Amino acid sequence: MSFAKTPIKFFSGTASMYLSEKIAASYGTELGKSSMLYFSDGEFQPSLDETVRGCTAFIVQSTFPPVDNLFEMLMMIDAARRASAYKIVAVMPYFGWARQDRKDKPRVPIGAKLVADLLNAAHVDRIMTMDLHADQIQGFFNVPVDHLYASSLFVPYIKSLDLDNLIVAAPDMGGTKRANAYSRFLQAEMAICYKNRKKANEVEDITVIGNVKDKNVVIIDDMIDTAGTICLAAEIMMNAGAKTVRVVATHPVLSGKAHERIANSAITEVIVTDTIPQKQHNDKIKVITVADLFADVIKKVYNYQSISTTFIT
Repeated sequence: MSFAKTPIKFFSGTASMYLSEKIAASYGTELGKSSMLYFSDGEFQPSLDETVRGCTAFIVQSTFPPVDNLFEMLMMIDAARRASAYKIVAVMPYFGWARQDRKDKPRVPIGAKLVADLLNAAHVDRIMTMDLHADQIQGFFNVPVDHLYASSLFVPYIKSLDLDNLIVAAPDMGGTKRANAYSRFLQAEMAICYKNRKKANEVEDITVIGNVKDKNVVIIDDMIDTAGTICLAAEIMMNAGAKTVRVVATHPVLSGKAHERIANSAITEVIVTDTIPQKQHNDKIKVITVADLFADVIKKVYNYQSISTTFIT
């Protein structure tokens, strides 16, 4: 039996309902019925309120904090499996805990591997996600992983700006591979920000490697958390003679004073996707939806078609 011979159904976790509805609509269907029972002590119980027997169930949920979002995804997978779904695909536009992909000091967990183990234990059949913090996280799973790239959305947008003297910048040494891919497709030069951290979420200083004078700079990253790094980098680049600084980042975590920092920064524009919902408006932030991309890839995966044509990087 193949995917194409089984009914397909979409379900959503509560935190990603806004995106799941757009994905389902782009696919040409509606979300399956589900509900959530809350207990007074904080315990909750998700329910799939229609049959999934013999179906391929796509369960959509980004697993940003709180941890309830991850656990809700796990419980919905378990509910689908116990209801005799034929296949279960976890669609996780934002994969939480991805920054914990290795032991960078003694006596710390590898959070991304633990999350992968939990999903494996829930007997998910496939993972679909976007712009993992580290590509090697795919190897933590024992099932196929469709790792999508937002570059297929961002590159056309950057080209549409028709910026002269464009230069692509990596926000740190770890982001050079991603930035290099963008620079190739945009046929632009590349700069690198070298940063020293005092501790997590706090940057001590940044040095820019490369000439940004009279250039329109586009900083490429997988996520923006507190926005401290990008705002400091933008200030340093503008002081070095850059004409404009824009930031492209897939996942808008935007915690703490991120919105305030961006609003008061030298950054011209921040381009993000809707993998994480934005509860606060910011005139400098432009959101590009990933719904059509996920719907297209889901359709190809369901029909056993190649998805390599969706990759720009």
